[in-house]
This record gives sequence, C-alpha cells and structure tokens, in this order.
Amino acid sequence: MSADADQTDFQARLTAVADAVEVTLDRLLAPDTLPNEVTRPPRLLEAMRYSTLGGGKRLRPFLLVETARLFGVEGVGPLRAGAALEMIHCYSLVHDDLPAMDDDDLRRGRPTAHKAFDEATAILSGDALLTYAFDVTAGEQTHPDPGVRAALVLALARASGLGGMAGGQALDLEAERRTEPHTAAFVLQMQSMKTGALLLYAVEAGAILGGASPSQREALMHYGMALGAAFQVADDILDAESDTETLGKAAGKDAGRNKATLVAALGLDAAKARRDLLAREAAEALTATGLGARTAILAEAARFTVDRKS
Repeated sequence: MSADADQTDFQARLTAVADAVEVTLDRLLAPDTLPNEVTRPPRLLEAMRYSTLGGGKRLRPFLLVETARLFGVEGVGPLRAGAALEMIHCYSLVHDDLPAMDDDDLRRGRPTAHKAFDEATAILSGDALLTYAFDVTAGEQTHPDPGVRAALVLALARASGLGGMAGGQALDLEAERRTEPHTAAFVLQMQSMKTGALLLYAVEAGAILGGASPSQREALMHYGMALGAAFQVADDILDAESDTETLGKAAGKDAGRNKATLVAALGLDAAKARRDLLAREAAEALTATGLGARTAILAEAARFTVDRKS
C-alpha cells in the first residue's frame, strides 16, 4: 500500500472512530439516570456535554480502538473504554483552563467551560467526568471479564493520577514559578506524565482488551511512549509557530510564562528534529509486534502527530 493510501485509510478510520465515540459519549451523557443515581442535575450535565461533545480529534480513543482492533477486538467494549478515556482528557482540559491553572478563555475555538458557565460548575463538571470515566471502564459492557476490567481501571488510575497526568500538571505549574531555564531532562519527564501518560494508556488499554502477548504489549508500550513524546513536542512547536485561529486556543503563551517546553530547552530546530525522531521511533517499534501490515494505521498515527496543524 502506498503512503497516500495509508494516509487516506488513516483519515477515514480517524473520522469513523471519532464519530462512533461521539455517539457513545452522547448516549453516556444522556439525562437518563443509572441504577443508584438519584438525578442528573441539568446544568452540570450540560457543562459536561459542552466540554466533551462536538470537538477534538479523538486521537486517544482512536489509538485505543485501533490497538484493540489489531487483535480482532471491536465494537461496544473498546468504544466505551475509548469514551471513558476521552472523558478523562476532557476533564483535564476543563481544569487546566481554570484561572488557578492556565487561565485560558478559549478552547477548541469557543469559550472555555468556566467562561461558558462559571468556575464552580466547570470544576464540578471536571470532577464528574473523571469519576464517570471509571464507572464506564468498570462496567460489564466494557468487557465481560472482571479481571480485564480491573486491569483497565488500574492502568487508567495510574495514567491519570499522582504519578501520571495530574502529577505532570503539578510539575508544569511549578516550572512556571522558576526563573532558571528548564533542562530537556525535566521537560521530557514532565511531558511524559502530563501528556504522554494518557496516550500511552490508550495503547496499553487496547492491548489489554485485545489480549496481546507480553512481547506484543512491550512493543506497543514502546510505540505509545514515543508517540506520546512526539505529540507533546509537536504541541510545543505549534504554540511557537501557529496562530490562535488555527489552534482554536491561545497561541504563543508558552514563551511568555516560562513554560517547560522542548522549544525553550533545545531551540526550535532541535525540537523539530526531536519530534521527527520520536515519530520514526514510534513507527519502528511496531515491527516488534509481529503483526505486519496490520500496524500500518498506527504507524500513520505517529506521522499524523508530526504533520497536524492543531
């Protein structure tokens, strides 16, 4: 298959998964209560839907769904796991945008949640999305085997918590208060937590659902780590080079706030070289899965992280 054909197939699959995840999220975030729920407050639910539906590339659920698909596992289970992961991602964006954190007014081309609603509602909507994500992951519809569901819940907790995304955000905020330049080693550690952990979980969760062998799982984890790192370096570069209209959020804020980025630590050209190297490393890691051409779409996902414009 040619590179153009790979790219076309990738875009078609990315769109298809995004659409399926959108439908899944819409159903999960419906007004109807679940057993042991008393009611779903309309304003809180509206804020959750505002921050979750109708936007984003859905790259994280795409990676989860496509990794599971490598092993012939498709349908409701991976989509629910992917939707839960997207809830975690969206909750993190809601909280990151708050005045106490990054203090942003724009997300995905429209007002951030605390601007569209209010700060208290934004905080609660993030809390509810985080909690609901574990509810969905632990549900029998996600996988009939309780051992598999427990493995997903454990991996998701590790990726999103103290030693993962939340810890990475704490390091990022601490970095802004420093006056000295940030080392590349610090930036890579922070980014592997704040951004990389959920991208890595997406691949790990797909491997868990798919029943990957230990060697296949190791190769996929290598892929996920390299892809996550490439994704964040690409974000740093976009912030430095792009504009607010293209990004759908404020551009050029990193440099003015002493943000810990590889662009600041290495320079723009070296950061681009690092991004491209990581994308190649991710694609090359897939050969160790022994799954051959089936991994082409994941290899294309690595290239997408480099070429995307937002």
